[in-house]
Amino acid sequence: MTRTRSVRKFALAAFLIALATITAAWTFEIVGDYKPCPLCLQQRWAYYFSLPVLGLIWLRMLTLQADLDVVRWGLIAVTMAMAVNAGMGFYHSGVEWGWFEGPTACSSGAGLSGGLPDLSKATVINCSEVQWRMFGLSFAGWNMVISAAIAAIAALGVKRTYGSSSVSQ
Repeated sequence: MTRTRSVRKFALAAFLIALATITAAWTFEIVGDYKPCPLCLQQRWAYYFSLPVLGLIWLRMLTLQADLDVVRWGLIAVTMAMAVNAGMGFYHSGVEWGWFEGPTACSSGAGLSGGLPDLSKATVINCSEVQWRMFGLSFAGWNMVISAAIAAIAALGVKRTYGSSSVSQ
């Protein structure tokens, strides 16, 4: 029983941090008029994947009949997605600092062909241009830190799914 509550707390903590992060990104974009570059938008994919998974894990854990194997695999998936996202944040920060060359989509049109609107005519934000910094870190740098923290929390949740329990296995 205690193990289930502990795992539920890890899932809820990761969910709330991820939700606050993506909400802040949208708020900066809408209210602050900051425009995301293609790498910024790609870094949001991990949040769009992790939020529903973490929410479902947390809700499933409320039933007290949660299959810890399913929960474990969900947390492993979130851990991996957010760890990869932390790496993407590092790469993007490196592009901003001039350590790495950015993808061509960050400096030229990356439109779609066919019957869809021609996005190649849209203004593309350069991935190497920093729009905002706090304590020396840009949006990408903060994404790296927060993604790594979420990955660590989810990994602790995975670790907590193992061990002895009064529930028969």
